[in-house]
Amino acid sequence: MKAVGFTEFGGREVLRVLELPEPHAGPGQVRIKVAAAAVHPADVNIRTGLSAKYSPEANPPSEVHVVGWEVAGTIDEVGDRARPELTLGTEVIAVTEPKLALGGQAQYVVVPTESVVRAPQGVDLTAASTLLMAALTAQMGLDALALAPGATVAVTGAAGGIGGYAVQLAKAAGLTVIADAADKDRDLVTSLGADHVLPRGDGFPDGVRQLRPDGADGVIDGGSVGAAVAAAVRDGGVIATFKGFTGDTDRGVSWFPVFVYDRIRDTATLTRLRDQAESGVLTLRVAGSYPLEQVAEAHRLIEEGGVRGRPVLVF
Repeated sequence: MKAVGFTEFGGREVLRVLELPEPHAGPGQVRIKVAAAAVHPADVNIRTGLSAKYSPEANPPSEVHVVGWEVAGTIDEVGDRARPELTLGTEVIAVTEPKLALGGQAQYVVVPTESVVRAPQGVDLTAASTLLMAALTAQMGLDALALAPGATVAVTGAAGGIGGYAVQLAKAAGLTVIADAADKDRDLVTSLGADHVLPRGDGFPDGVRQLRPDGADGVIDGGSVGAAVAAAVRDGGVIATFKGFTGDTDRGVSWFPVFVYDRIRDTATLTRLRDQAESGVLTLRVAGSYPLEQVAEAHRLIEEGGVRGRPVLVF
């Protein structure tokens, strides 16, 4: 089968379309014939070797690396003990674990059944492939904050994948959302449902304080602002981060670094996110679709920054 990967860390030039043996479903697994696989910033970190440097246990040495965190496609093999709704021919979306040669950017991928749910109806598979990883990460951030309806959450990076879903999920949970945006992204972030849209940049915490003098109840730091974002949160408030960052706990502020690995088999949450995409609560955004041979172009788009939505490889 064809797969996107590399045999050594490096720049975009190391990316290859590889010929690898087909995997087959075992007990508790299904095999998916992949139609589309989203490309993530984390793919770039794996390809450059950054992930192996900081998380060697999750990125063990391998002769071949295949990346890809999520896919959409059709089940074509079912192992024993699969959930009854996961039948041959069912269109599904799944979270994949990009370890060794097991990532999702391949013609066929074997996935634990806990990480697979039916694809949202009324959505093409290219768009569906962009849902689970970013939305699950955003949901985990909101879960870590544990804010009650009516509370105020500030969201940085609101035009990005995690931040955009965080805005929509927070609104669905009954929260008031203060979000940041560059001028070119104001309309987008407003359309996602933010109650207040402030300029992106160093002045964001002060802007939050002008709206909420005591500070927001919580922060989703989708833009990886880091320590400076603490100025936006009230005494005793909570901050969710997504790159392992934790800051000072003065003023009783609690920091919660979110690691999506912890819940990639959380079928109930994956199902709920699917339902929210199906009902229109969550907006799926594709930044462009690429054949496998143009994977380097998808990586270029991510590395240059400012991408709104996910590039998607189509099979």
